[in-house]
Amino acid sequence: MTLAVVVLALVTLERLGEFALSRSNATRLLAAGAAEHGRGHYPVIVGLHVAWLGGLWLLAWNRAVDLSWLAVYLVFEALRAWVMVSLGRRWTTRIIVQPDAALVRTGPYRLLSHPNYVVVAAEIAVLPLVFGLTWYALLFSVLNAVVLAIRIRAENAALAPLR
Repeated sequence: MTLAVVVLALVTLERLGEFALSRSNATRLLAAGAAEHGRGHYPVIVGLHVAWLGGLWLLAWNRAVDLSWLAVYLVFEALRAWVMVSLGRRWTTRIIVQPDAALVRTGPYRLLSHPNYVVVAAEIAVLPLVFGLTWYALLFSVLNAVVLAIRIRAENAALAPLR
């Protein structure tokens, strides 16, 4: 087994675990009266992420791993954990808003409105660079920027009443 396969397997397991956590949190939030927003673009986000990771499996499983870029990627994983811990049981991959809840203003949310999207954008760019796939990083970064423009607009509209 190559180091590239180990890295891709760990990223895949992480994403599957995050998806399971997101589903659990979303189910609980919706049952407590929260509302989902931006449902129409969610399948596009999921499709983009599946295509990104699936393509990396096809292209990178046997490539050399650049340990410097891997270290950068791990820094962004730590930032992702900080975002998730800051949101706690409110973290999901969907836009789900509790009408009576205050906005989170702790952790990275003290510094940025959307730190999770900064992390996601960085991950989408950096993981392909771990395998020397610069063109792939650029392609998916552009696609992700288009999707995030839609997503952030929808999230800002959903959160506006809480501001």
